[in-house]
Amino acid sequence: MSKLLLILTLCTAIVGCDFLEPKSAKEPVARVNDTYLYQEDIQALISENTTKQDSISIVANYIQRWATQQLLIDQANINLPQQQIEDYQGMVEEYRNDLFAEAYKGAIVSKLLDSTITNQEYSLFYQENKENFTLKEEIYKLRYIHLDASFPTISETKQKLRRFNTEDVAALQDSSLEYKGANFNDSIWVKKETLLRQLPVIRTKESKVLKKAAFSQLEDSLGVYLLKIEDVLSPNQTAPLQYIKPIIKEIILNKRTLELIKELEKDITKDAVKNKNFEVYTQK
Repeated sequence: MSKLLLILTLCTAIVGCDFLEPKSAKEPVARVNDTYLYQEDIQALISENTTKQDSISIVANYIQRWATQQLLIDQANINLPQQQIEDYQGMVEEYRNDLFAEAYKGAIVSKLLDSTITNQEYSLFYQENKENFTLKEEIYKLRYIHLDASFPTISETKQKLRRFNTEDVAALQDSSLEYKGANFNDSIWVKKETLLRQLPVIRTKESKVLKKAAFSQLEDSLGVYLLKIEDVLSPNQTAPLQYIKPIIKEIILNKRTLELIKELEKDITKDAVKNKNFEVYTQK
């Protein structure tokens, strides 16, 4: 006897599943009026690693919950007004149809959508909609290094980070494993909130530190921080293209998706009419 069959036998005794077996090749495990729960419906509830006792408990609880739900459904069909039942059935059918239609459209979009956006497309969209991209908070371009307080060449490292020519960048990157943290990509815009979360040592001195071209050396219990602010943009200024590229990408792809779905709906209807699978009858 298989593990599942043994469990079902025990569960049947536990929950009192005494029923007349329907005329079906499927093996039933429970019945509520004319609705049956079959062995295949509960196959996925247990695995080979589940203990016998846990398996019995899982299956028994599931059967009880299933039976309660079916009994409630049967009582609803008996006691609710017929119009309300029909309204709910209509809602269920509408939801089912929407679910299948959206799933199909999603599958087609995933297959056909061109997700490549050229720099020219980004630039054109940005120029045409620049007035809509206003900053709501400060953003910064910066580079920094977080060092242990006992780091032996803080002064030399500070000079390299401030000057930051090609040789300095190479030297700093070569030594990056010795740092507690670092960011050398000062071409990326960062939100103030993100910056303060990453470097909380700035909070008490932000009015002095967070200025364009400012270079700072800060200390706390975690070490020494060398920080260079390359650029600053304030609220109400126009957001730079690079900063809002992800937003533009989402807008362009959403637009393409809607256009693709519109074309799909148009074509599928056109083909149905052409193949005589869809027709509208003239009202007499």
